[in-house]
Amino acid sequence: MKPPVRAALARALACACSSRRSWPGGTATRPPPTPPRGPYVALGDSYTAGPDIPDRTGTPAGCERSDRTYPALVARRLELPAADVRDVSRSGATLADLSAPQSTDHGTNPAQLSALDGRTRLVTIGMGGNDIGFASLVKTCVTSGVITFALNGLRDGTASDAPCRARYVSDGTDAMGQRIATADERLAKALPEVRRRAPKARIYVVGHPAILPAHPSGCGAEMGITAGDIACPHEKERQLDAMLRKRADEAGAGYVDTYTPSVGRDACADRRVRWIEPLVPLAPAACVHPDERGERGMADAVLKNFGV
Repeated sequence: MKPPVRAALARALACACSSRRSWPGGTATRPPPTPPRGPYVALGDSYTAGPDIPDRTGTPAGCERSDRTYPALVARRLELPAADVRDVSRSGATLADLSAPQSTDHGTNPAQLSALDGRTRLVTIGMGGNDIGFASLVKTCVTSGVITFALNGLRDGTASDAPCRARYVSDGTDAMGQRIATADERLAKALPEVRRRAPKARIYVVGHPAILPAHPSGCGAEMGITAGDIACPHEKERQLDAMLRKRADEAGAGYVDTYTPSVGRDACADRRVRWIEPLVPLAPAACVHPDERGERGMADAVLKNFGV
């Protein structure tokens, strides 16, 4: 090999070696990113606000925010001063409410995006369920299930008993799928605006924990939904989260997967482990919403991104 060629090869090898570092444990992976120091702004709906989880905090009171939600827990674990934390989530909020004031029974919540500025270093966005009418979907499935149980004397029914699905999917038209597409368009517009207002912030879109199980066995008693209809809300939740992840990736934001760690902890799970309360909550929380355990689990999922 000619000397100039050998010299060039040596330089290339040196460059390649200097670009890899062996961290403790003998691997060549990078360490977790340094945890952000704030200011931190939490945008979101009731899954972020934590209605009926004590104790209520923040203004306006009509937003129904708890002091034990995942934004509050994330802030505490990161040891952020109170002055550097703004939770502007509101129960019932949609993606459209990011840019418009929201009226409540006890005061008006300013447009959530107004909490962002050039100082912001961390943003979490937990929204989407109200955009597709998920609460209405569950309520419809319950109503349909109760009627089916009464008429047929069934417990959980069979996979063919799906009166709720029939109301949302008919003649090849998927009404919930259309709502998810609309939510996708709204989030596509919102994320660049979040980046514009907070250019130095790390932005994370927070997905939803498992609300109902993938398999219906034993769930009818807790939720009053037929076996065939349990799959409908579950499928729509997964489609919604898939959209949130895709949109976050395309916008250069992070995605927080709260579904995976919550499998087996849905509203039909044993009360000692579940993250989501059923129609009749047995822990302080709104029905079909995260309880305090669920909010802790969601906080852990967020903090995992920082190695905390």
